[in-house]
Amino acid sequence: MNIAAKFVQRFREYDNRNMLKAYRDKTEQIRTRNLQAWDDTKLQEESFRLQQAAQSGIALDELLVNAYSLVCEAASRTLGLQPYDVQIMAGIALHERMLIEQYTGEGKTLSAVMPAYLNALTGKGVHVLTFNDYLARRDAQWMGPIYRFLGLSVDSVQAGMSLTEKRAAYRSDITYVTAKEAGFDYLRDTIALTEAATVHRPFHYVIVDEADSLLLDEARVPLVISGESEVSHSDGMRYADLARQLLAGEHYDYDEFQRNVYLNDAGAAKVEELLGCGNLYDSRNSQLLTSLNCALHVETLLTKDIDYIVRGGAIELIEEYTGRVAENRYLPDGLQAALTAKEGLKWTAGGKILGTITIQHFISLYPEICGMTATACASAMEFKDIYALQVVQIPPNRLNIRTDYPHRIYTHKEAKYQALVQDISSIHREGRPILIGTASVEESDMLAAELAAAGVPAQVLNAKNDAEEADIIARAGELGAVTVSTNMAGRGVDIRLGGGDPVQADAVARLGGLYVIGTHVNESVRIDNQLRGRSGRQGDPGASVFYVSLEDDLMRRFSSPTPAHAVRQQEAIEEPLLGRKIASIQQIVMSQNFDIHNELNRYSDMIEDQRRILYAERLSILLGEQPMSPAEQRVRLFYIDECWADHLAFVSYLREGIHLESIASRSPIDEFHTQITGAFDQIPGKINRAEEAMLVRLGGSNDPAEWERLGLRSPASTRTYIINDQYLQNKRSSWTGTTVVAFWLRPFAQKVLSPFIKQPKY
Repeated sequence: MNIAAKFVQRFREYDNRNMLKAYRDKTEQIRTRNLQAWDDTKLQEESFRLQQAAQSGIALDELLVNAYSLVCEAASRTLGLQPYDVQIMAGIALHERMLIEQYTGEGKTLSAVMPAYLNALTGKGVHVLTFNDYLARRDAQWMGPIYRFLGLSVDSVQAGMSLTEKRAAYRSDITYVTAKEAGFDYLRDTIALTEAATVHRPFHYVIVDEADSLLLDEARVPLVISGESEVSHSDGMRYADLARQLLAGEHYDYDEFQRNVYLNDAGAAKVEELLGCGNLYDSRNSQLLTSLNCALHVETLLTKDIDYIVRGGAIELIEEYTGRVAENRYLPDGLQAALTAKEGLKWTAGGKILGTITIQHFISLYPEICGMTATACASAMEFKDIYALQVVQIPPNRLNIRTDYPHRIYTHKEAKYQALVQDISSIHREGRPILIGTASVEESDMLAAELAAAGVPAQVLNAKNDAEEADIIARAGELGAVTVSTNMAGRGVDIRLGGGDPVQADAVARLGGLYVIGTHVNESVRIDNQLRGRSGRQGDPGASVFYVSLEDDLMRRFSSPTPAHAVRQQEAIEEPLLGRKIASIQQIVMSQNFDIHNELNRYSDMIEDQRRILYAERLSILLGEQPMSPAEQRVRLFYIDECWADHLAFVSYLREGIHLESIASRSPIDEFHTQITGAFDQIPGKINRAEEAMLVRLGGSNDPAEWERLGLRSPASTRTYIINDQYLQNKRSSWTGTTVVAFWLRPFAQKVLSPFIKQPKY
């Protein structure tokens, strides 16, 4: 670690210690206000008094000690839970708009109740954004008795609820909901033609659970609402067949990090010959070129059982960071159509997009944001830069005694897998439970098969059997359990030693606790730490280790592949320096990805700015803030929506081909901004002209039946889904500063790693 990095780290540690001291002092004040002698009525009267005080304008900071004391006593009386000091400290940090890192098993759910209660006293509503519907429902039901004892309402929002049910849930004082469902409900509100058809009220305070996943990993995921679907009659099969006729190296090349694939001159000539289309780069062939690029991308860069699975005759994408099936998620139409054609399936287009917003932009609508996760410190700079959130590391209630072993590094994959099977077999014979984290569905199935051949029965958990996740995780800590999983084994669920049975738990503890094994290191240290965190909860014993080969994808990007003439060692490479260099590579890649995300945000940020301009006008009309007749209101809202949908269609078309601007030595991002700015500037005129023409046809009629007859109605049906636009990261055409540094460090990394590969003697 260089001097500057050490200085920054020490400063953060010093700042963290100072904040923790202040939180401890305030926790002491809360503890000394002992309310055990109060009866229930007095506690509830005090809660009502605090509500009145908060709604009269008294600062919440002045009410914190009293409010948190009430929550602690209410938790004890209703649930038999007495918050630890560190949970109270976490609750104070959340109220101060911090992002807290709180270890697995430390009780984040209860920590969040205190700031949720305090901020709900204002009557403006609090949202707790959870990882999935199950956790939203569980946490609302579990913590609900505390809130209700203190006179506040609580509810959860679930996918599939009616408008009336959702409207009531969002009007509760505290609402537990997934970020995606809350975002979809917001999009539905943005196309509502009456206020009664909306469910949200103005956003206030939000607590983001599993914040690193939502605020970073999923941040750029666009949520989409579209009209009725249409069957797409594309030439997808034709382009898929064409892509298969092209050869790597001869007809197309990859960039240095294999994030993109490019046709070369020979490839362009081959395509022109096969299609008879003339100059492939002529403007008349722009749609053809975009479709071909999509086909080539999915053929060469997307792999079945790694990036997606085929189930029930449909493509299901796999979340990169969790290994779960990405429910209701699609690639942008061009890529999704190409991927469907690659697998020989029929593609039904998503219909006309009516609205879209990224999770990052949706969460930024809340004036007050805080969050919690078990892994935040590794990405503290990103949280600070994107959300102005400071990370605070909360100490554990019980010291973490898990043993994290150094990486075991091998020259080639065969040696790594052989060592994995041998070591897992040895540990399994002792009866110690093992959780193995793999990189993909393909790898998890392969490793489970190898273990079975070695006489080790393993339970597989991946995207193919994700419905069984809860049951599999519940048994993963039992004696003799071997669980082979993708990264999905984790968030929101603890693996209890012995499966929760006290006798088994003691036996497992004597064996050393849950043993976590990673078959690779991830690009992000946070994801590695998430896997480690499955073991060692609440002072439990445990261990973790990662197995790495120099042929792993991450290693190959920064080092030459193991030379064919080199001696392939079966034993691990015993060199501590190599482990440190791997950590350095991860830091480089994380910084590179952060810069790429920032670059790509420049595309979505401008669209979001434009959306907010139109939506501000739309909302003022919906709330009756503009002097309009009912007919004028309906017509104006209708054409705002129509023109915005047309604008989004243009944006989508532009995005799929904008990277081709680099061929003409133009900046794609600058060209994109120029074109969408020009298009957006035309929208007010289009709205005005359409509005004037329709009002003439209406003749001033305020009859809803006449509006319906002339088509002034909401879409007959809509659907919501998520676009996985990570491919745009792969289609970047300009390199950031960190990317350039990473590229120039690559030869250095090769020199660092090559001495650890034994060369034959001649």
